[in-house]
Amino acid sequence: MVVAHSLQGLTNYKLKTINLKLVMENIQAKRKFPYIKGLFSYRWILNNLVFFLFVAFLAVLYIANGHEADKIIRDINITAKEIKELKYEYKTLKSEEISKSRQAQVADAASALGLRLSAQPPVHVTLEDTHTQK
Repeated sequence: MVVAHSLQGLTNYKLKTINLKLVMENIQAKRKFPYIKGLFSYRWILNNLVFFLFVAFLAVLYIANGHEADKIIRDINITAKEIKELKYEYKTLKSEEISKSRQAQVADAASALGLRLSAQPPVHVTLEDTHTQK
């Protein structure tokens, strides 16, 4: 009976030891990251829900602003290309107009119409004012 009682006491002791070890492991697991559990608790999330929505709204605004900036930059680049093309066209037309307005070019165009250049220099005409008050 003494042996049975001591075996039973030994078994109870082992069970208590195993139980105690399990409880200690559970406590240590809970203590390992206690700040995370407190940080992300349901109540904390509910209390800061307005802040989370505000941050999400700011993120959406930030993304939209980035897209708008990209669109404006594309428009600026397209406009710059158009301006460059128009400058080249202007320079081309200007040089053609200058070459057409040279005296030899004008004489050639006038000879096709039956006009010719005069050999005499132009005459300067002056008018005298006869109705001046003295």
